[in-house]
Amino acid sequence: MKEIGGQLLASGQKIALVVSRFNSFLTEQLVKGAVDAFTRMGGNQDDLTLVRVPGAYELPVAANALAKAGNVDAVVCLGAVVQGATPHATLINTATSEAFSKISLKTGVPVIDGVVAAENLEQAVERCGTKQGNKGFAAMQAAVEMANVLKQL
Repeated sequence: MKEIGGQLLASGQKIALVVSRFNSFLTEQLVKGAVDAFTRMGGNQDDLTLVRVPGAYELPVAANALAKAGNVDAVVCLGAVVQGATPHATLINTATSEAFSKISLKTGVPVIDGVVAAENLEQAVERCGTKQGNKGFAAMQAAVEMANVLKQL
């Protein structure tokens, strides 16, 4: 049986990071985690492209443009959406996650959901580099692995 699996080796990969400026005190920690993961896996920071957008809802538009351009092996989308008193956060999280999947399937470029979806600020902080790890780091690992899997298929 032939088995295909991705390795966590970023050398030679070109990855785009699309990051929301909204909640920047959280998203900047996600960026740091993603860059740290990329370099730890052997990637060169010169092979990263950072695109900033206003908020999480705008992440898919930039991700789609990057994926369609064909200049990157993967796109990592980073944001932080904290639930408030209205269902707005749930609507944004649902719309963005569905869009990331559609872009990936349409273009063949992995678009990784690194958007922290939290019920409160404490949970968000925990997922941006404290108790729960750093979702930016994990999203970059997924991007590198998927880019490697797709190269083998």
